[in-house]
Amino acid sequence: MHLYIFTSTVDICNDDQYTHLAVQNRESLQVVFTSPLIPPLQISVGAHSRRLSFVDYYIIFMVAKMKLVDNVVRSFKVAKVFRENTDKINSFDFSPAGDYIISCSEDDQIVIYDSQKGELSKTINSKKYGVDLIHFAHTKTTAIHSSTKVDDTIRYLSLHDNKYIRYFTGHAKKVVSLCVSPIEDMFVSGSLDKSLRLWDLRSPNCQGYINVMGRPVAAFDPEGLVLAAGINSETLKLFDVRSFDKGPFITVKLPQEKECDWTDLKFSQDGRTILIPTNGSLIRLINAFNGTPIQTFTGHLNNKGIPIEASFSPDSQYIFSGSTDGRIHVWNAVTGYKVCVLNGDHPGPVHCVKFNPKYMMMASACTNMAFWLPTVDDVANLA
Repeated sequence: MHLYIFTSTVDICNDDQYTHLAVQNRESLQVVFTSPLIPPLQISVGAHSRRLSFVDYYIIFMVAKMKLVDNVVRSFKVAKVFRENTDKINSFDFSPAGDYIISCSEDDQIVIYDSQKGELSKTINSKKYGVDLIHFAHTKTTAIHSSTKVDDTIRYLSLHDNKYIRYFTGHAKKVVSLCVSPIEDMFVSGSLDKSLRLWDLRSPNCQGYINVMGRPVAAFDPEGLVLAAGINSETLKLFDVRSFDKGPFITVKLPQEKECDWTDLKFSQDGRTILIPTNGSLIRLINAFNGTPIQTFTGHLNNKGIPIEASFSPDSQYIFSGSTDGRIHVWNAVTGYKVCVLNGDHPGPVHCVKFNPKYMMMASACTNMAFWLPTVDDVANLA
């Protein structure tokens, strides 16, 4: 990951709304930053120290490199809060380039944010069909989502003109899992009708179907070649996407959860582990090749029995989870120890939390959307 290390000179000028920084580092690379995102912070460079009106730590990653380590994780604070929704945000997704976020909520709104500028970009209403499980579809101009009204159709939406490109019909009950392939125009859906369906964005016809005899959750591996499916909160099945209809090439039986259900599956970016969030107060981490349990993360609150998202950092080293106490809990994925608890003053349960796939930035959501960035008072000390 890249972040803000001032190593040589910093020239600063302010106008009414922005701070402009011209930074020259050890390699004589000069970069100019202009941003309205971050509130005033004290910054020290050499013998000089002054207070900046707006410093965008999100953009200054271009100057030098910083690894995501415990102290950096603990320094994360809320940089911007958006209050566009009147009901809980039930899902959000980063664009592949990390420059936009798309969210959906139980007030039937789709909200798009510019995560680089820290601004609201667009709001789309979906009053007729409702909206859940929203994902960008490989570009920042299209998205897919499940429906909460009328029927259980999956809808492919053009965000440019707010028109549906295609409908994917076939599920007879609520869609509870939706995942887009990282490399192809494919996605998988899982439903309470006890089926998994494989789709191609270019065709309304189902490309593959398997009856899984239980509630499914599913995810693609980072290469888009393997599909993992969790069934009935106890069985993990791994499929070759190219021969999906032939059934799994590995089936692993895990101890069935007695007090909670699996609500999602997520591969780590290195493809070695799978994270299993639940609607209880525990999160499982298993080996992606053989299903062997590795860690169980506890200590976050979920006293409402609701699905609470947990996510990897892009380097696969940290686990971030929401909580019904409105805080973000962070663990080391390798050792299992609790790194910190981040308080962002969320007024309700944090249902969703994700780390930006490209930049040193995190987002979390209850009824509000919060953008998180690292904050270090004396940046020069990091050099």
